[in-house]
Amino acid sequence: MAIRDAMILELEREAEITRRLLERVPEEKLGWKPAEKSMSLNQLASHLANLPHWGLQALSSDELDINPPDGEPMVPPSPKGVAAIVEMFDLNVARLRDAISSTDDAAFAKTWTLKSAGAEVFSQPKAGVLRGMVLNHIIHHRGQLTVYLRLNDVPLPMTYGPSADETGGFQ
Repeated sequence: MAIRDAMILELEREAEITRRLLERVPEEKLGWKPAEKSMSLNQLASHLANLPHWGLQALSSDELDINPPDGEPMVPPSPKGVAAIVEMFDLNVARLRDAISSTDDAAFAKTWTLKSAGAEVFSQPKAGVLRGMVLNHIIHHRGQLTVYLRLNDVPLPMTYGPSADETGGFQ
């Protein structure tokens, strides 16, 4: 199996689960946060919606400086409202899926570097960036989102199996 085929399968599965959670974010609670140092529900959901874009960045370049010495620092997008968050997520997933499908194994082995202010944060093969910085990062923040939703009494959908709120046919 080509790396792209495995990556697309994983992306589609994780995107499906993530989208179900993003759809449940309560519009009236977007400013809520569980603690002062935590992201707000809007910031967390927006971050999740933007993460697939990082995979596109990695596949379309060899490096990215998020705070270039001679330019403006990157500012993450902040969509207004749940519908806009879900729309951004869907668009980023579709673009990443297209980029992955046109990437061969040799390109996945090429190194990608993340920098800040000209200094290297990390370098690794593009396949590793997709798994670690994109897919695993999505899974991490998706878990965080489930806690945010649970603390706001939002019923949770199934993820890898039944939740306390949905069994999906499991008994």
